[in-house]
Amino acid sequence: MNEATTPSAPSREAGRPHVRGLVVDDMTRCVHYRTEVDIVAIRFACCGEYYPCHLCHADTADHPAEQWPVAERDREAVLCGACGAEITIAAYLATTECPECGAAFNERCRLHTHLYFETEV
Repeated sequence: MNEATTPSAPSREAGRPHVRGLVVDDMTRCVHYRTEVDIVAIRFACCGEYYPCHLCHADTADHPAEQWPVAERDREAVLCGACGAEITIAAYLATTECPECGAAFNERCRLHTHLYFETEV
């Protein structure tokens, strides 16, 4: 498993979950998605580890990704890179900003929802 961070990235805030993958800053941006609003990391159901995106998991994990089941939408599996709040899947899917600090999330992440979470049939 390979991990990379930029040497100039600020130190991680104490108590914040570790984010794996090709992270470029402490706001959880990565080499794949690094706009101002790309500040969410997802805890993957398969390993319980946070990654900034599905591509980081594919590039650095030693196993295939698994989706969170619909029945587990009450699990805290989303990390706000701005404030470090862990958010339930249901709360994340119902908003476009962090419920704790109000930081805007990338609305285009909805295009990848099916990669992280089972969708209703």
